[in-house]
Amino acid sequence: MKFTKILALLLAAIMCFGMLTACGGSGDDKKTTDSTEGTKAPADSNSPADSDAPADNTSGKVFKMGTNAAFPPYEYKEGEKFVGIDVEIADAIAKKLGGTLEIVDMEFDSIITAVNQGEVDFGIAGMTVTEDRLLEVDFTSSYATGVQVVIVKEGSDIKSLDDLEGKKIGVQLGTTGDIYATDDYGKEFVTQYGKGADAVIALKGGDVDAVIIDNEPAKAFVAENEGLTILDTEYAVEDYAIAVKKGNTDLLDDINEALEELTVDGTIDRIIAKYIKAE
Repeated sequence: MKFTKILALLLAAIMCFGMLTACGGSGDDKKTTDSTEGTKAPADSNSPADSDAPADNTSGKVFKMGTNAAFPPYEYKEGEKFVGIDVEIADAIAKKLGGTLEIVDMEFDSIITAVNQGEVDFGIAGMTVTEDRLLEVDFTSSYATGVQVVIVKEGSDIKSLDDLEGKKIGVQLGTTGDIYATDDYGKEFVTQYGKGADAVIALKGGDVDAVIIDNEPAKAFVAENEGLTILDTEYAVEDYAIAVKKGNTDLLDDINEALEELTVDGTIDRIIAKYIKAE
């Protein structure tokens, strides 16, 4: 009888201990379930890592674009609004990278400095890749082709590029027109202006004999200013690209990837066709 009572008490103790252990286990499980720290999303979740969403280093970022908004049709202003080929391409890139675009308008020859000093994330302003510029910044793949041309007054004795020898040539400071004209015709014959429009005004006023500038802005300037014409001969053909701070390979790669996607899906062509009509 006594043995039976002892056995019963022993069994009761074992059952109680088992219940306490089970209760303790439930509390620990609840704590783990309520906490998300250190846990991973399930494999079938729609988290950015498992989708086409941009990486965290660009998602939600405001991308600052350095430009000179006096270069139609690539960048210019309609009232207070920035418009143009480069503006729309930069906006499309920012969206591809999951961010938004902010435009910083400045003198053309200040853009590379602003890129290198981190004042802007990239520079896009109908900018040509040259050996000198490659020493200062990195460039993306090309997104458009530009042609440098010569504007003269109607009836001018300048009929070809050879006729520019010894003439006074107006250019926009820091552009390839500036660089090429200085190399080809001598610094003493080249007058630099802050804006292409200022060079055209100088041409109309007789301060210079010709202006060298990109073909698309040239067509706009000639259309707006009676008595001017463009020589039939092309001065130079060049590729436009986006300037990024030297060594910033992450951003360079991101932009190149976005440009490739925008080229493949036809976005780049649609933007260019919107501003440059087929003749």
